Amino acid sequence: MNVAHSEFLVSNTKVENCPKSSLPEYAFIGRSNVGKSSLINMLCNRKKLAKTSSRPGKTKLINHFLINKEWHLVDLPGYGYARASKTEKKTFQKFIIDYLNKRQELVSAFLLIDIRHEPQPIDLDFLRWLGKHFIPFSIVFTKADKINEKEIEKKVLDYLKLLEQDWEILPQYFVTSSEKKLGKDTLLNYIQQINKGIKKF
Repeated sequence: MNVAHSEFLVSNTKVENCPKSSLPEYAFIGRSNVGKSSLINMLCNRKKLAKTSSRPGKTKLINHFLINKEWHLVDLPGYGYARASKTEKKTFQKFIIDYLNKRQELVSAFLLIDIRHEPQPIDLDFLRWLGKHFIPFSIVFTKADKINEKEIEKKVLDYLKLLEQDWEILPQYFVTSSEKKLGKDTLLNYIQQINKGIKKF
């Protein structure tokens, strides 16, 4: 899939204010500073569609983007930002939970994980929460250009071994680098295949 058209639609704090549309939605979420905005910009062939920042926790709203006039990409607030206040953390958490639980148009969530680091309890807990609530998801490993291929293989295997403790069928995963555009086509083609399946019904 090639993204020929991408546009920002709306930001809000309530799932009830999301676009009134039957288009399929794919939500991107991850810990603060995981490279979410950079990944979104890479997928959409844009430099500033999603706002990037060296300061973690920049995304504080539910942001909807229209892609190829066929589906919505949703940029959700990051979690685990240490400098956020307790009130902000609770608010972000409510945004995320309400959206994931209530949004009928949500087809799949993509959980972003920085491949450079050891598996983090907060990410593993969030994966379990998604499974417990029957929310389809895939894992997107980011920043793969920062380590070599052997390290990438080891990091992925470490995660898969942990996931095997909770999952009979392991989730789909993608290895990406926004800098090198690694994983872009694979991820977009995956979304395209799902959309084709939806259209048949």
